[in-house]
Amino acid sequence: MRRLPIYFLVDISESMVGTPIEQVQEGMRTIIQNLRVDPYALETVFVSIIAFAGKAKVLSPLTELYKFYPPTFPIGGGTSLGKGLECLMNDMDRNIQKTTMEQKGDWKPIIFLFTDGNPTDDYAAAFSRWNEKYRKHCYLVAVSIGDNVNVSTLGRITDDILLLKETDPESFSKFFKWVTASIKTTSMSVSEQNTDEIKLAPLSGINLEKVDPREHRGTVDENFVVLHGRCQNTKQDYLVKYARRVQPLEGLEMFNATDFKLVGAYPVDKATYASLSAGQQAKINTLELVGVPACPCCGNQLGVVVCDCGNIFCVGESNTNECPWCGLRGTLGQADPAGMDITRGLG
Repeated sequence: MRRLPIYFLVDISESMVGTPIEQVQEGMRTIIQNLRVDPYALETVFVSIIAFAGKAKVLSPLTELYKFYPPTFPIGGGTSLGKGLECLMNDMDRNIQKTTMEQKGDWKPIIFLFTDGNPTDDYAAAFSRWNEKYRKHCYLVAVSIGDNVNVSTLGRITDDILLLKETDPESFSKFFKWVTASIKTTSMSVSEQNTDEIKLAPLSGINLEKVDPREHRGTVDENFVVLHGRCQNTKQDYLVKYARRVQPLEGLEMFNATDFKLVGAYPVDKATYASLSAGQQAKINTLELVGVPACPCCGNQLGVVVCDCGNIFCVGESNTNECPWCGLRGTLGQADPAGMDITRGLG
């Protein structure tokens, strides 16, 4: 039986922390569970998951469906789509079976790319390699999670771009059912009709919109601010996520003010986060941030306190505190009325 390779190329950048990555995690479990009861998918489908942030990593190698178990998705810093695409192409070079004189090779691989932001790396070489050697031999479906992605960029590597307009749990659930249905219909097609062609399910009844990449959509900068903190008590790392907010100025409704409102704080695995981050950073003034979370690791009341070393940690009721980054001990002081520039991730 010829294999139908299905790759999931998943953005695990900082802006995906919280609900988005949790929904992707749950969605992948749902996809696999539903495909396992489909006889056509069981015969043909092999699944792989590749994740990318500042760096890319194969989380699950190409595996037969009945043996496949979804991995836990980590979080990293940056959105290196170019590195993710390179990792995908290298994996296909190693694992996709090509047609020879003696045997038929795999069906055309199907890649579902999930991303919620714009690339932060130099992706030109990866895009060029993809278009020259792989694009005609694969089906790449790019899905923008929310409307923060510049689809003109995605349009350089695929014509199949979909926008998941709402990112609430119900919309995510319907979206992953659509992915499952698309894989089922394609596996049935290759099994019964022997046609090497993707069969995407209808978009009716779902907040999923096909986007024309030729229609330029403006790139929205600064959609999220993500801060990297470390717990003073447990020494565990965490991320603090803020979302961009635009609202009229009080009394001057014709003018808008922009800031970033707190979404939440989330623990991350220190070693995994470091291994998947590019190391690049930017700055944000504290006056642009609205809200301070409690520490998600120990519950300390203040989850965003800035040390003289420039790093962020948590503080509780103790008068004296020690920075878990540099070891400096001291007391909590007053913030500068003009705010201060602190380090943020690329998102």
